[in-house]
Amino acid sequence: MILEQAILHVLPGKTSEFETAFKQAQQYISKMDGYISHELQRCIENPDQYLLLVKWETLEAHTTGFRGSAGYVKWKELLHHFYDPFPVVEHYNKIF
Repeated sequence: MILEQAILHVLPGKTSEFETAFKQAQQYISKMDGYISHELQRCIENPDQYLLLVKWETLEAHTTGFRGSAGYVKWKELLHHFYDPFPVVEHYNKIF
């Protein structure tokens, strides 16, 4: 299992719109082969910041499968215009 994490910095004043768009966008990621689960959390100290965690069966399920899919195109259309700066996405292996 691979854990993807991204800190999402949403434009000030756009959090409500972002959350609405994310509700719609999550259908595209959750239908992908190799997808396990995801969660979106909002920062308490900085309410314009979110933490996205996605569990994948393999790294390629995310980097090749999802990012190469028509669903990713829809995901980008719905969400990418909310970010400043654009998030860095990192992947982790469980150690313990």
